[in-house]
Amino acid sequence: MVGLTGVGKTGIALALLREACLNGFRGRFYSAQALLDELYASLADRSTTKLITRLSRFRPLLIDEIGYLTLKPEQTNAFFRLMEQRYGRVSTILTTNLDFPAWYDLFQNKPLVDALLDRLQHHCITIRINGPSLRDPQAPPNPAPTPAPPSKPTKRNAK
Repeated sequence: MVGLTGVGKTGIALALLREACLNGFRGRFYSAQALLDELYASLADRSTTKLITRLSRFRPLLIDEIGYLTLKPEQTNAFFRLMEQRYGRVSTILTTNLDFPAWYDLFQNKPLVDALLDRLQHHCITIRINGPSLRDPQAPPNPAPTPAPPSKPTKRNAK
């Protein structure tokens, strides 16, 4: 899902993840930065392969907000390995505020981004959400809830 901040990408993605879980799938939510930090930490104890294998079993894996990241080259490589492992096997939901051409600046590795986008767009449905932020202070407020009709008196509470 691609769209500006506040348009509802995460909410829709969470609804899809919830529905998958209610239908018996074992999914997982990660903020992109937390996932990339975990992948980076796994390099220190050489558990990256084990972590990627574990992450490759989640159906679906929701990675939220690719865009507000500070990346090291090792994180970029580990993320590509994860996406390559998941490619064509299991569902992945990504949310981002960056259109795909901006990923080149984010990941700073043109051949890797070419390969990553090729895989992501091959078996992919891209949903672009345009519109104002749902958090916009100028947005109309939510309507007041409709009050419940008064209950009819029963013999117990009738006077």
